[in-house]
Amino acid sequence: MAKIIMQPSGKSVDCAYGDTVLMALEKSGYALPNNCRAGACGECKVKVTSGQFDQGIVLDMALSQDERRQGYGLMCMAKPISDEIVIEWGTEDARPKLFPPRENALFVVVDKRQIAARVVELRLRPVGQAIRYWPGQYVTIGDPRANIPARAYSISNAPRPDGELVLQVARADSGVTSNWVHEQLQIGDNIKVSGAYGTFIGDPAVDTPVLCLAAGTGLAPILALGEAALRRGFKKPVTMIFSARSREDIYAQGMMAWWRTKHRNFDYKITLTREQAEGYLAGRIDVVLPKLFPDLSKHTVFIAGSPEFVDTCVAAVKAQGARPETIYTEGFFAQQQPVVADAEHLLPA
Repeated sequence: MAKIIMQPSGKSVDCAYGDTVLMALEKSGYALPNNCRAGACGECKVKVTSGQFDQGIVLDMALSQDERRQGYGLMCMAKPISDEIVIEWGTEDARPKLFPPRENALFVVVDKRQIAARVVELRLRPVGQAIRYWPGQYVTIGDPRANIPARAYSISNAPRPDGELVLQVARADSGVTSNWVHEQLQIGDNIKVSGAYGTFIGDPAVDTPVLCLAAGTGLAPILALGEAALRRGFKKPVTMIFSARSREDIYAQGMMAWWRTKHRNFDYKITLTREQAEGYLAGRIDVVLPKLFPDLSKHTVFIAGSPEFVDTCVAAVKAQGARPETIYTEGFFAQQQPVVADAEHLLPA
């Protein structure tokens, strides 16, 4: 058992043998930003000022040799090998900001339906205690006994009293887990769920107009964030822009239309990148955005989708004046792994 000390707070947590620093922090309810959980994205990079750790195998693009010499490490893979390590993380009060994730919680598939050409929606109900989470977080599902690896999927609904989780799973041609969901998983099946994980949560103190940009199943966490904000009576304008290749890739349009009718401060737009159709915008986000939002300096922006989509959108919103500290992103990495959790900002549900 090693001890992890967080500075400047001086708070400490125990790290069980075999656990990573990230896992130890999460089990104690602390939030450390992360995304891929595989040493590939670099979001969990922190400086270790004292003690020794095994970094494991990580990509140089996520942690350079120069950063390693300076003492930085990727906490999703780092395992303490000394009795104590000290990391630079958190504020002076180091308040817990996450619900500790749960592993292998039993759920039942109560509904499964095709909502787009390559997207299936699952509705899962807990058999026992519900998983507590913040809108924008994700869970992992899989079946190790059948050699189906656990993969991460964002929760697309805000927390509900019955604990139901709604997941939207896009079929990947070489994706073992997504093909299992599409072809084998049936209504009535039991399924093990772990989570919740993720830092794509938002800021409860936000009092600005909000712009949400999503592509593919990146719409899922955006829907959860939107539902929670509208439910709690958020008064500032909220706009969603959903980028799809063609009309057959569009989903959740009915829900967004209902939100627009019910909430006068909500609006949505859909842009198609490979098709032109009446009633839809045409072109990628970076093409259509300048005409819609010439000035984003007073907006908070949420972006979710593939890493390439996220990078393009970040550049686009910055070009329109969005400030880096008001941009929140969720990039879906192919390497994303099972057990994870994190959150810098809390959004009351």
